[in-house]
Amino acid sequence: MLTIRPGTPADIGAVDALLARSYGPLLRADYPPSVLVLVLPRMARAQPRLLASGRYFLAEEEGALLGAGGWSAEPPGGGAPIPALAHVRHVATDARTVRRGVGRALMGRVMEEARAAGMQRLSSLSTLTAVPFYEALGFRALRRLDLAFVPGVPFPAVEMERSL
Repeated sequence: MLTIRPGTPADIGAVDALLARSYGPLLRADYPPSVLVLVLPRMARAQPRLLASGRYFLAEEEGALLGAGGWSAEPPGGGAPIPALAHVRHVATDARTVRRGVGRALMGRVMEEARAAGMQRLSSLSTLTAVPFYEALGFRALRRLDLAFVPGVPFPAVEMERSL
């Protein structure tokens, strides 16, 4: 049975391991190895502030971490919050368990919690790989952009949004 709970700073090692099991295998179809070898060490690291926020959730089954993700009022990379706009943060599913409803369950919790906090819209900076997932959840693509995890190495992404 899948359970979803808030993450804590004590989960940092488990989330790091999950991100490694997720991003590397799943992103290979849409990004060249020359980009992944440089970007993954920065991208696939748990974020202590998210884990301490109470807004980052872990999906577990029989003690195994299968997914993680959350939201923040602050945009990724910093900056001032925009009233009523929440941002999806660091969503990942173990590559060995995709298409089992883990990501959908996590995002259901994220949307529920953001709505309860008064948010009216939800924004996501999606990898190219995750665009169909977010579209299935009712997100629409706003624009393509390049993220700068590593200077001089563009990482294509899609800004997406949906109403809550």
